[in-house]
Amino acid sequence: MSDNYQPPKVWTWDKSGGGAFANINRPVSGSTHDKTLPVGKHPLQIYSLGTPNGQKVTIMLEELLAKGVSAAEYDAWLIRIGEGDQFSSGFVEVNPNSKIPALRDHSTTPPTRVFESGAILLYLAEKFGHFLPKDPAKRTETLNWLFWLQGSAPFLGGGFGHFYNYAPVKIEYAINRFTMEAKRQLDVLDKQLAQHTFVAGDEYTIADMAIWPWYGNVVLGNVYNAAEFLDAGSYQNVQRWAKAIAERPAVKRGRMVNRTFGEPSEQLHERHDASDFDTQTEDKRNA
Repeated sequence: MSDNYQPPKVWTWDKSGGGAFANINRPVSGSTHDKTLPVGKHPLQIYSLGTPNGQKVTIMLEELLAKGVSAAEYDAWLIRIGEGDQFSSGFVEVNPNSKIPALRDHSTTPPTRVFESGAILLYLAEKFGHFLPKDPAKRTETLNWLFWLQGSAPFLGGGFGHFYNYAPVKIEYAINRFTMEAKRQLDVLDKQLAQHTFVAGDEYTIADMAIWPWYGNVVLGNVYNAAEFLDAGSYQNVQRWAKAIAERPAVKRGRMVNRTFGEPSEQLHERHDASDFDTQTEDKRNA
């Protein structure tokens, strides 16, 4: 690999490409092995990992439960993407794109599958009637920012995060290209948050739940080890918002679910009951 790579006329798959995800990346879809997904006691079954995309959904569910929506109780099953769990026949049945998170709602007959994190947030907001304004203008603004995140996050994660933190070689052009875009996006957020308490206005919505796990975690130094590199402190409005969201009890719980890295006390590999936060974190399991 080098900065002077010349593409062939027809690309072929070379498994020796290296990188943090070389063992699971492949140019075809579908399952690699047969395995049935487990089903717990609650109607809502989440199959996920505590990445930013996974955190969106578990934060949403914990926020719903904090509002007293008992029907939002859920089972969260760990999908270890580094080991290829997302390519099981059961997971592909729920999400043919083999990406976490995936949701199956057993309160319907037949069960409803929902994949893509933004679609899951919208599904839950409409199902339970929370965190998506009823006023048409406010609803539209919330959806504007939800879809902004869905379109922008790949540049932050798959672009900046990959080439800055995960790629096996440091390519100056790629890092500069995606750093410029990441900072532009942070500037977009900073200007919006200069005028509003939350991203879509003065109401906490699914837009905040979608955006915080990505941009909030970045500016707080929780992912990519890039806060200093990006001069994250200069985005004062994003900082204010990110810190405020991080202090929400439901957010603290939601970001722990299906988490397999960081402090053991902040890792809850699977969540099947609210009491699991007190009894099943990795520090307690290993004590």
